[in-house]
Amino acid sequence: MAREDHLVITSDKVQPFDYAVGLYGSKFFKELKENKQLVGVKCPKCGKVYVPPKKVCGDCFAEMTEFVEVGNQGVIMSYTIVRFSFINSETGEQKPVPYGYGFVRLDGADNMFQHYIELKDESKIKVGARVEVVFAEERHGDLNDIVHFRVLD
Repeated sequence: MAREDHLVITSDKVQPFDYAVGLYGSKFFKELKENKQLVGVKCPKCGKVYVPPKKVCGDCFAEMTEFVEVGNQGVIMSYTIVRFSFINSETGEQKPVPYGYGFVRLDGADNMFQHYIELKDESKIKVGARVEVVFAEERHGDLNDIVHFRVLD
């Protein structure tokens, strides 16, 4: 029996939960979807560029409002090759293995962006390797609009 100060409700209803990414996230995903372009935000105080954009600089705590385009290429700063399969929570499908995952410093950005790395030739995956973004043909305005980074020869 429920106490008077507690309300207990049971239901068979499904509650679909979504979350808002805000102004900065919306700008980032809109540019991915509509223009195949990565954008960041530049700190007016220290000049650092963050991708994806965020409102406050992590180093000097200044408010950032200047959106800037960054390159669709960059450098692998750290990576791993995953050989254990799992269900991708974003797609509900089993992720084929092996696959690469790493941190990339995009041209024009000061922080690292993490995403999948194509494993066409594992010997080419290394710290310092140049990579480029491969965009999905059909884009929906989310991180899956970036298929992976491809190592440049």
